[in-house]
Amino acid sequence: MASVPVEESDGRGSMWDLDQKLDQPMDEEAGRIRNMHCEKKFSSLLLLRLAFQSLGVVFGDLGTSPLYVFYNTFPRGVSNGEDIIGALSLIIYSIILIPLLKYVFVVLRANDNGQGGTFALYSLLCRHAKIRTIPNQHRTDEQLTTYSCQTYDENSFAAKLKHWLEAHTYKKNAVLILVLIGTCMAIGDGILTPAISVLSASGGLKVNHPNISNGVVILVAVVILVGLFSLQHYGTDRVSWLFAPIVLLWFLLIGSIGAFNLCKYDSSVLKAFNPVHIVRYFKGGHKNLTSLGGIMLSITGADVLFADLCHFPVLAVQIAFTFVVFPCLLLAYTGQAAYIIQHQDHVFDAFYRSIPDGIYWPMFIIATAAASIASQATISATFSIIKQAAALDCFPRIKVVHTSKKFLGQIYIPDINWILMILCIAVTAGFKNQIQIGNAYGTAVVIVMLVTTLLMIPIMFLVWRSHWMLVLFFTALSLLVELTYFSAVLFKVNEGGWVPLVIAAAFLFIMFVWHYGTVKRYEFEKHSRVSIAWILGLGPSLGLVRVPGIGFVYTDLASGVPHIFSHLITNLPAIHSVVVFVCVKYLPVYTVPVDERFLVKRIGTKSFHVFRCVARYGYKDLLRKDDDFEKMLFDSISIFVRLEAMMEGYSDSDECAFSAQQNAKSIDLLEADYMDTLGSIMEVKNTSSQDSMPVQSSHQGSSVTRSSAPTSQITSEELDFLNRCKEAGMVHILSNTMVRARRDSNLVKKIAVDYVYAFLRRICRDNSVMFNLPHESLLNVGQIFYV
Repeated sequence: MASVPVEESDGRGSMWDLDQKLDQPMDEEAGRIRNMHCEKKFSSLLLLRLAFQSLGVVFGDLGTSPLYVFYNTFPRGVSNGEDIIGALSLIIYSIILIPLLKYVFVVLRANDNGQGGTFALYSLLCRHAKIRTIPNQHRTDEQLTTYSCQTYDENSFAAKLKHWLEAHTYKKNAVLILVLIGTCMAIGDGILTPAISVLSASGGLKVNHPNISNGVVILVAVVILVGLFSLQHYGTDRVSWLFAPIVLLWFLLIGSIGAFNLCKYDSSVLKAFNPVHIVRYFKGGHKNLTSLGGIMLSITGADVLFADLCHFPVLAVQIAFTFVVFPCLLLAYTGQAAYIIQHQDHVFDAFYRSIPDGIYWPMFIIATAAASIASQATISATFSIIKQAAALDCFPRIKVVHTSKKFLGQIYIPDINWILMILCIAVTAGFKNQIQIGNAYGTAVVIVMLVTTLLMIPIMFLVWRSHWMLVLFFTALSLLVELTYFSAVLFKVNEGGWVPLVIAAAFLFIMFVWHYGTVKRYEFEKHSRVSIAWILGLGPSLGLVRVPGIGFVYTDLASGVPHIFSHLITNLPAIHSVVVFVCVKYLPVYTVPVDERFLVKRIGTKSFHVFRCVARYGYKDLLRKDDDFEKMLFDSISIFVRLEAMMEGYSDSDECAFSAQQNAKSIDLLEADYMDTLGSIMEVKNTSSQDSMPVQSSHQGSSVTRSSAPTSQITSEELDFLNRCKEAGMVHILSNTMVRARRDSNLVKKIAVDYVYAFLRRICRDNSVMFNLPHESLLNVGQIFYV
């Protein structure tokens, strides 16, 4: 390698200037139109079909709440009928305010290109404000078609809020911790929903057979749960065609039974639509206040409704809820209330006792199926949440299986599945009744709702640019309901409410430790990176030689040379004939189109044969087994070389960056455009010759004329050189960085870093497994750093 002179000047020296010239950040892509997400327009018939299909995916959890709401609201029995009216009034207006107004008509609009959930809100915020704790964003990322962000007037409140969030690290960490709390509570929801739904459904056995012991009911529930989790690896796509008809039948039946009971027993319960009865209910004292934890179970599933929003337009979900779910739920609760007023001693199993005898067993079977479907939706949402957390560096990388070729979001995570099953069975068998499970369930759901409300505040300002009065109205109305329920579940912490808190604390600790270690590793790589100019200047003194083959050096950095590379060549002064620095990073977008995934640039001159390739993924993207990542890397370099040669006809610049989305068709189009341009220039040249005018005065013409002949030959030689290097062998150089706490660190930090993070690093999937790299071509470079 040629020696690079090092001279000091202007404080920084020519080494710094040379490095800026050799290894600049990724250049802006050629103007790409930003594709702001908007709802596709569907025909009325298709919209109705999608609304029907959404019933089986997003409404199962909300629809099975009538199984256990009144049982958990009055665990010690009913003292008077007025309490039933007050509780029913609270249920009615809770459903109107939270699932209907807040979620269906407001929060669903805050989806990230059709994706819902806590991390979807976080990804929206990360695109509109630089609040990610790992600062690996680059301006070229904003040119993706799935990346949507806005600019603000400097004097606007949105701009001031954006600057306020970006000003300090602790604010970014506070937003992240808030998101992690909501995520961990949602995972707890995924454990508790199957437990309470299946146990409540199987409890119908005791109504017609009072002699059956509670142990038999629990055993039946456990068997159903084992079967449910054992079938997860098949995915929901293969059986989802059954979901919508069963859930629709469930809603129609509970609505019809509710209307029947309303007419048969006591239609006076309709006065519960008067909100005055809510005030009277609160005057009942501490007993009625603590019963709010049971009433709140009537709105559980609203959070899952948002998290499961993947493949249905918002309008279809709104139609399904407004015209099917909402009226059927009101009829079901009103009918149960009418039955309980006439049979106050049946409040513990009011749902099954209110069913007419002729349809009892069919209703029991449908209730069990509906409970399983509700559990399936929650489990699938938990898988999706874990996948998003891992993509945003908040959870260790684990095996993710794509269960459907048609739907991007249908995944299966084996390790998480069995952990959920064990915890779910432990909760079911440990508590043995719905009351304590209901207390735990309510605690998890209300915290998720509070987190969603708090995240919606900056979303409404930054993304929607809503007026502050609308934001204040939405926040006040949501917090009024949710804080009231939150105060009620606090009284139930010692009666089962501690379960989701313990589960969430465990997952939060894992997520925070993993994210902390990941941030420290990135900061270490960023601060210890070296310049390509330094390596080139060091070449003669080390006796650095180029060996045949291609070396892919994996790094978290999108610029600069990683420390592992300098560590390698100082101990082994030899590098491959072609060196490619590969950076794989996940962006706060739901997906990166395949044709925009790889961003390639050249480092230094062509004789160096050094490239940088950034592979970009969204939090929904999956690396499948049949994806040949090694081949995709090589193809992206080859395409870049061809494109670079063609683009030289349009620019004098020696350095260009291109996205590897330019496929063979793009190359053909560019070649045609290149030849057309060359032909037009030759015409101008001929005309100018006749008029005795020098063609060299045309800058573009000079560039193309100069590069047209040798370009194809040089490009062909470089492509042949790349192919020869490929045949010589491709080596993947991975970093095996070990993080250790300093000796003077406190005990908590030593435990978290030296034991917890080290353990998570050992059990998480390595890059070689994630990208299906051949084991025989791997080279791990180890290093240790202290935090």
